[in-house]
Amino acid sequence: MNKKFENACNRKSQKVPPIWFMRQAGRYHSHYRDLKKVNTFELLCKTPELAAEVALGPIKEFDYDVSILFSDILFPLEGLGLPLRFDPGPKFQFNLSKDNVKHLRDIDKAIEFLSFQRDALITTRAILPKRKSLIGFVGGPWTLMNYACGRAKVTDKFKLDYMKSTLIPLLKRNIDLQINAGAEKVMIFDSGLQNMSTKFFNSKYSPLLMSLAMPQTAYYSRNLPRKCINKVVEGDWGGIGVDSKIDIIDCLATVDKGFVQGNFDESKMLLPKHKFMYEIERYCDDIRKSKVDTTGWVCGLGHGIDKTTPEEHVHLFIETVRNRFS
Repeated sequence: MNKKFENACNRKSQKVPPIWFMRQAGRYHSHYRDLKKVNTFELLCKTPELAAEVALGPIKEFDYDVSILFSDILFPLEGLGLPLRFDPGPKFQFNLSKDNVKHLRDIDKAIEFLSFQRDALITTRAILPKRKSLIGFVGGPWTLMNYACGRAKVTDKFKLDYMKSTLIPLLKRNIDLQINAGAEKVMIFDSGLQNMSTKFFNSKYSPLLMSLAMPQTAYYSRNLPRKCINKVVEGDWGGIGVDSKIDIIDCLATVDKGFVQGNFDESKMLLPKHKFMYEIERYCDDIRKSKVDTTGWVCGLGHGIDKTTPEEHVHLFIETVRNRFS
């Protein structure tokens, strides 16, 4: 386990934060692009040796502190019976609806299908340097419902009922599968809340999320309103992730349990080198000058790294953060 990440999880004070990016094993990296030339995305995810090789690439190249399971949030839906292909983005042959829902509830079958995630984690841990941490992830329930239903006309009650009866129990078992296979934490990526009101989040959705909250899980949602974050942190999470619209200094000052992952604006990674360097140096200096307690901080981006990000900027980001806080 990475000592910096362990300290952040246990809220032990340290000068230099651990660093990892969402989508750090992906299209911006030449290592991934070379593997993608001869393998489909599905094959890379579902072949444990290939998934491990993809996950290890950015660790070797950029020296991130944390490695991440290489997979996709939609595979649990495929396991439930929604035929899925990537062309190049995800496409379902049909969507979840009230007409077929009774045929899409077999959680045991879905977990058996997801065994490749277990094998990928075990294989990744075996080849990963011991000084690096390994985490897994699942999709957030509402995000998965948006994908599953697509353009099908369903009510919020339908979504809530399916989440309660099927998705939440499946995600719990998917999380257990990943933890038992060696993941130190499992991130819940719930970036598809754009069609949800704050009122619905606080009154209807938050209670469902809380059933997934435990010291081994962490929650992230893009564009989550500050009022909703206040509701999220009531849960017994092992950490939360915040996007670049949230004031990281304010968040570090108010969250007192688990880690806080974030939140440099990923779009600034695309700026010309001199402008990018100005932005990352200012980001670090603002945090340092604020004298906020950075205990628990896991440094990263506000969202996933863009596919056009220069590899040089990733190196510079990591070097700058480590130098500024050492």
